[in-house]
Amino acid sequence: MSRTLQMIFRNEESRNVTISVADPREDLQASEVEAVMEAILERNIFDTNGGDIASLSKAQVVSRDVEVIVEF
Repeated sequence: MSRTLQMIFRNEESRNVTISVADPREDLQASEVEAVMEAILERNIFDTNGGDIASLSKAQVVSRDVEVIVEF
């Protein structure tokens, strides 16, 4: 099963901007993710099509399990 941490922000046009991190630690704490997201917002290090990142939206871990039925 693959896991991805998605940090979701809102830009100046109120559109979602997602930064994804593959294979986050199993013991990742909400406070750690929030601190990183705050640092990204504060430092304004990413450009988006809708302007600067303006606010935090949410963070989530997405798990994906793939079962191959047939392979050629």
